[in-house]
Amino acid sequence: MAKAKKKDKKVSKKKEAAKDKEITADAPKKPVKKKAIAKEDEDLRGIIRLAGKDVSGYINLKRALLRVKGIGQSTRGLVADIISKELKISPTVKVGSFDDAQIEKIDAILANIQNYDVPSYLLNRRMSRDTGKNEHVIMNDLVFSERQDIENEKKLYTWKGYRHHYGQKVRGQRTRNTGRKGMSLGVIRKAMQPGQAAGKKDEKKKK
Repeated sequence: MAKAKKKDKKVSKKKEAAKDKEITADAPKKPVKKKAIAKEDEDLRGIIRLAGKDVSGYINLKRALLRVKGIGQSTRGLVADIISKELKISPTVKVGSFDDAQIEKIDAILANIQNYDVPSYLLNRRMSRDTGKNEHVIMNDLVFSERQDIENEKKLYTWKGYRHHYGQKVRGQRTRNTGRKGMSLGVIRKAMQPGQAAGKKDEKKKK
């Protein structure tokens, strides 16, 4: 009897579930509202040329500064504050909303960061060989200055230049497991010529 009651309960539950599904299927579905695009996003420009680098116009200023070579996590906040003070804008504003005049001013600030109140330890080229001043270089100027420094070390044949010349690690890292270049270690067998191989087979046959 108990088993029969349990089966009846299960059947009744299944029927109720089926009825609920039918009711929900017959009910009119609410139209799904698509996210309305903000007017601000419609007015934004898609791509902005910032310091010679193509940057998406839908990201804010702080994030866009990271796309510029020579500006990292430690300097982007300070540079964003300088730009916001000079242009009187928020550092969280999207880059696509800037006009050409504002972008030119931003480029001028990025090219001369050392002229503003930036601590010397945040600059990437202190006591430059050419000028003897603390400077901050970005983009192609940074790449060129790095190459010039390496070539200068090679010409002076300092320990750094020696390591650069032979393609080894420069900053005192271990090279036992990493930094290997060239052929792999181990026994290298000389490739046998076809004539030598045939001669060896004949000698074996004679024996």
